[in-house]
Formats: sequence, C-alpha cells, structure tokens
Amino acid sequence: MSEQSRIPGQGGPGRRRVMGGLMGVGAAALAAPALTACGGGAAADPKTVTFGSNGADATPKKAYEALTTAFKKDSGLDVKTKTVDHDTFQKSISSYLQGTPDDVFTWFAGYRMQYFAKKKLCAPLDDVWEKIGGGFSEAAKQLSRGEDGKYYFVPLYNYPWAVFYRKSLFRERGYRAPATWDQFVALAKQMKKDGLSPIAAGYGGGDTWSILGACDYLNLRVNGYEFHMSLLGGDVSWTDPRVRAVLDHWRELSPYYQERAGGRSWQDAAQSLLDKKSGMAVIGLFLGQQISDPKLRDDIDFFAFPEIDPSHGQDTVEAPTDGFMLSRRPRNEKKAKQFLEFLGGARAEGLYMGVDPSNVAVHGDADTSGYNALQKKSAELISKARHITQFGDRDSDPGFISTVVLPGLSQWLSSPDDGAAALKKIESQRSRFFAA
Repeated sequence: MSEQSRIPGQGGPGRRRVMGGLMGVGAAALAAPALTACGGGAAADPKTVTFGSNGADATPKKAYEALTTAFKKDSGLDVKTKTVDHDTFQKSISSYLQGTPDDVFTWFAGYRMQYFAKKKLCAPLDDVWEKIGGGFSEAAKQLSRGEDGKYYFVPLYNYPWAVFYRKSLFRERGYRAPATWDQFVALAKQMKKDGLSPIAAGYGGGDTWSILGACDYLNLRVNGYEFHMSLLGGDVSWTDPRVRAVLDHWRELSPYYQERAGGRSWQDAAQSLLDKKSGMAVIGLFLGQQISDPKLRDDIDFFAFPEIDPSHGQDTVEAPTDGFMLSRRPRNEKKAKQFLEFLGGARAEGLYMGVDPSNVAVHGDADTSGYNALQKKSAELISKARHITQFGDRDSDPGFISTVVLPGLSQWLSSPDDGAAALKKIESQRSRFFAA
C-alpha cells in the first residue's frame, strides 16, 4: 500500500467545512460498478458479501485475494470483490458511499474514517469490536473510533515513513546513518560531492502528496507533536514563526534534493534510490512494493528522521493505518460483519503480510515470524514511538491540504525563499476550511 493519491475530494467533520466540486469523472468509474453489484443478484445473495478494494496494484491485489479466498474456505460464503485503482477510489469515495456501495470497503483510520462516520456514510461496528478488540492496542482502538465514541473501522496494517537507503552504498562510501540534523545535512553535502543525488524526490503531477512526509517530520522535529496536530487541525496560523522555522530547515535541505523532482513520479524517484543514483529517500515502507528481488530487498535499510530539537527528539513516527469499513446500508449486514470479524483477526493479518511485505500487522497476536528485516525494524520503530501520526492529508482537512497546502508548498519548494509569501497565501485560505 502506498500513499499514492491519498487526497479525496472532500473536507472533514465538525468544525471542518465540507469541500464540494472536487469529484470529477472518477466518481462514475467507482460508483457505477458498485451500483451494478448492489442493485440485485449477487449483491443481494445471502451467501455473498461485496467488497470494494483500492488495492489495484499487483501486490496488494494478490494479498486481498489471499484474504477473500481464506474467508470463503472458512465460512462457505462468497466474496465478490470490486477492485478500483487507488487514485480513482480516493477521488470518488464520497460519491461511492452516497450511492450503492459494496458491503465492506477499504479505507483509512483516524480523521479520514471519522469524516464518513460523522456524515453517516458508514455503519458502526461496536458488535464486531466486542469480538476482535482484545487483539488491538489502545492506540489502534482510538484510531478506529468516531467522534461519537463508536467503532467504525477495522485495522489491517500500518507502515512507517522514515529515511531509506541502500546498505551496500553506505558501506561502499563509508557513510553512517545520521541521528541529528547537522549530521543529516553533512551527509547530504558529502553525497552531492560524491556525485549522487543526496535525496531522491518525485512530486510531479499527482504525486505532490509525497512532499508531506518531509514536511510533517520537519514540523514534528522542530515544533513537536502537539504543535503539529494543532497546525493541521486549523488551530494555528500558518504565518506563525514556528512554521517559518520549518521552511528554514527545509530550505537548508533543498539543495540536496534530486534535480527536476517536480517533473518526476515517486516511483521514478524510488527507482533512483534502488539504482544507487540517489543516496536517501524520505518515504514509506511501501518502497518495498518496487522491489521483486529478495537480495535487493535485503540491501534496503532506513533510519528515523533525524532529531532537530532535543526536547522533541525522534519521539514521533508517521505510521498510517489502513483497514476496512462497513457501508451505511449493507445488503448483507450479518455476513458482512462476519467478514469484518475475520479481517480483524490475527490470522487475516498474517495472511496479508505473507504476500505484501511492505506493511506490518496491527493485531497484537499476528504471526510475525515470517517478517523480513525491514518489517521487523518497522514494527520496532512504531512500537517505541511516543506519538504516532498518520500523514499530513490524513491528520487534517484533506481539501485544505490538496487544494491549498500542497500547491503552495510544492511551488515554494521549486524555488525556496524565506517562505513568507507562500505561508501567507496558505493562511489566507485557512478560514474557508476551519471555523474560527
């Protein structure tokens, strides 16, 4: 699972205003198949559950097939899967849920789930959680509840963002993983001197979301978790000097970004890391989906984003959590919940991770004996974190992030100055999305 096109076209709950007019033609692409599936026939069959999936890439598609196959074998029920590409699914989700969606669908924990719960576009799952709750941590439970305290989400996996690199390159060049900002900048400077692109980057076209990884970590390391969440929650001005300090650090790092990053996809940037043309990449564990060779995967490692302010250290890790939800009026509610109980079990998580090694299980009893080195290190990084964040567009109003923050920051990053004008422009739009 990647962060590809994680910006749906809607705003959020409560004090966040609903964004309209962002659902393009993709809505029909997702809603129409669902209408066909749920209008009768298989969708209304008491022995069939319909499942809407955004796992169109080869690896997650195969992993979800492993889950549905196992559930069919265990229950005798059929699962009819509708797989839609990730970008279309994200852009079409609101229209999809307001139409005739599948019984169960893939989505994200935390704020993203809470929006649809607030709009009553999904059904509560408290009875499912009575059966699966013992296997999850309090943090996972918190991410699965709506603002009303009810459960609306069943977690499957999460994955950390960090700074990835190839071990053999570091060994060949004598590089050492940095722990502090000064060490990080010094390493980037040395890599550039050695003829490498120090930091792989690709935020062209629909991949502007990829810059949020560095932006989030810079804010977390400079200003800490509480300020970061307040900023994304609309409670702090973007012209606050503390935000300017984030851009000051980012500008210091910008000369070491890969050239022409604004015209490159994240996959191309990741490939440059794998090809040893770039030295590092601020990216998620989904980087592993680019790798089919086990020997190459064994050569990939990462370090936590470096410390900037010792008072905050490296205490926060970005670890987005993905899983499942139940549509508001499922055609086969009883069997759909039975499917969700299966999906929320340790066995299901183990089956999924057995196919897709670019994620780690959330369930406390999941079998981790088959984890590769990256998965083991990822699980350890997440478990030791004092705070877990989701991702910039998951922890804030996604409409604000997609239509205001990302265009402003990506344009600034192409020719970084002191950031005053960019931040002022972002701030001028904040009140459109967040109530005073």
